Amino acid sequence: MQSQHRSPCPVACTLDVIGDKWTLLVVRDMLLGRTQFKEFSASPEKIATNILTDRLNKLVEHGLAERQSSEEVAGRVIYQLTPKGKSLKPVIRAIANWGLKQIDGTEIRLKSK
Repeated sequence: MQSQHRSPCPVACTLDVIGDKWTLLVVRDMLLGRTQFKEFSASPEKIATNILTDRLNKLVEHGLAERQSSEEVAGRVIYQLTPKGKSLKPVIRAIANWGLKQIDGTEIRLKSK
């Protein structure tokens, strides 16, 4: 994990962890109950597999998610949010609500698993 920050600003430090184009979408999917790589890659935003791999690793590295062996299928890995990752739920809800109110044509389409 990065020990040096570009500034002490909490907004800048937060954006360094979750501020790219894809990370919060992966967190959104985990909050909706998705756990497998194939489920994340099937999201409507069509994240490239190399980027998805990078973002999952970044979430694990920063303690927002954990990688576990699947109990259902030997050799399969699943990803789950840690309590720290779950604490992003109100942030994602606020972003979604803002988008619904401020950006024409937005709607809630993704459902929980």
